[in-house]
Amino acid sequence: MISTSARLLRLASLLSARPSWTCRELAERIHVTERTVRRDVARLRELGYSVESDPGPWGGYRLRPGAGVVPLVLDDGEALAVAVGLREAALGGVLGGGQEALTALLKLRQVLPRRIAERLGAMDAALAHTPRPEEPQIAPGLLLELAAACRQAQRCSLAYEDGKGRATVREADPYRLVHTGRRWYFVARDVARGEWRTFRADRVTRIRSTGRPVEIPDPPDAAQLVSRAVRAAPWPLTVTVRLPLPLEQALRLIPSTVGSHRADGPDATLVEVGGPDADGLARYLLGLATPLRVLAPDEVRQALLRRARGLIEVNADGAGDADESPPT
Repeated sequence: MISTSARLLRLASLLSARPSWTCRELAERIHVTERTVRRDVARLRELGYSVESDPGPWGGYRLRPGAGVVPLVLDDGEALAVAVGLREAALGGVLGGGQEALTALLKLRQVLPRRIAERLGAMDAALAHTPRPEEPQIAPGLLLELAAACRQAQRCSLAYEDGKGRATVREADPYRLVHTGRRWYFVARDVARGEWRTFRADRVTRIRSTGRPVEIPDPPDAAQLVSRAVRAAPWPLTVTVRLPLPLEQALRLIPSTVGSHRADGPDATLVEVGGPDADGLARYLLGLATPLRVLAPDEVRQALLRRARGLIEVNADGAGDADESPPT
């Protein structure tokens, strides 16, 4: 015989699962009498659940839509599905910044039963995301640790490798995680330097809380801080292109973290984008799948033309030879 509290949670879960239940259906699912179901419905109402009922043998119970917020009850499979969905939303960036998905996942993990948390941990170890070309991956567990540091607002010790592979350990006051669509960045105040810094999350090797709470009275705009830092990063080569799009649409196509924008009239935008070399920039521009004009430098324009001609030649004769591969 299950306890009253467990039975009430089960009843609330069933009422949330579909629009209506008869008293008999609920009794069969919970393995109690119909009289017990009626008593438990009365208890749920006392707890704030808006349970409506229809009289008669064909009547039933249902939760009133739009009622006040009540505790959400999930069974094991539902909890695992929600956790996996939040994990994928955060890593895939489908919700934009991804911070909200990470925070929700962190809260959910704290209340998951151990057996479900262990299954989710095993899934984290088994699944892998295919990174974008030349983009590193970050372990989901580490991403959650960084999110937890931001949420707890405690000074942390950060083991970090810079762009030259030099390992350092820094004290930092965590603030936000920012997702640019390409990478995750950890925004924190560097204690030793007394300034705000953006750390690439994939270069963090370990984070440990010192337990010391910190207050951030005048925090920066984390997204703008990351955008400025990314744009300021030195690239061997920079291309300037003209997009036949208004500034707002151009920013959606090429984020501000990737390029520097300025309007060229009401219907066009000039964008500067940095890259490793001419061929890498040509590859990126082709991937935008939109008409554009390369203004400078000429080596990027020529690399773009070579790739475009190669695609035309491969596809000029229809299906072509099945063994042919597209140009790389």
